[in-house]
Amino acid sequence: MSESEGSEGTTQRLTVLEKETGPADPLDQSASAADFDPPPALDGEGGREGRFWSARRIPASITALVLMFLAGVFLYDIASVRADRPPMAWRRELAHQLAERPLDDIWVLIGAGVAAALGLWLLVLAVTPGLRQVLPMRRTHTDVRAGLHRDLAALVLRDRAMEISGVQSVRVRMGRAKADVRAVSHFRDLDDVRADLDATLADAIRGLGLARPPALSVHVRRIGRKG
Repeated sequence: MSESEGSEGTTQRLTVLEKETGPADPLDQSASAADFDPPPALDGEGGREGRFWSARRIPASITALVLMFLAGVFLYDIASVRADRPPMAWRRELAHQLAERPLDDIWVLIGAGVAAALGLWLLVLAVTPGLRQVLPMRRTHTDVRAGLHRDLAALVLRDRAMEISGVQSVRVRMGRAKADVRAVSHFRDLDDVRADLDATLADAIRGLGLARPPALSVHVRRIGRKG
């Protein structure tokens, strides 16, 4: 209640209206979340594309250098023996150890395990495509393939989410099968903000033109009051 003095010295009482808060104010909610399946593709947007294959330049280069070094050392030693020179000491020792040690020796088992692990690693690299960070896009021309990096796709979704009224900040994690969006709202009802995010981001994912649109997970929260 407040008082205001008029020009004639009289005093008027101004009525102050106070809003009564109910037992559950929707603005007091702290978070709103939902998970959704991938947005349906529009007509004529079907098709599945495989991942891009990585060139595996680093593993291939390391393997080639190691094999070239070993082949060069053995070739030099064989040429030395052919020239009536004694074989290298390391090769004599290696031959002696391989002849004397039993198969159940701990060092033999360790060496076999390391060789098997390296061979399995090379096989996995050979039969898997790699490039997990590149999302394949729909092919509109038979002779052209396109891909979109995950970070760029996440940046597009973040920019679209920041256009929503009430959104203060957004963090997007883009995976091959799921887009995880976590937003912070500083005003508006959280369910309304999340509903706008659902519609906008579903349209944005469809607009990316991905061959396999990821599922959408939206989580909206409000920053807690300080103090």
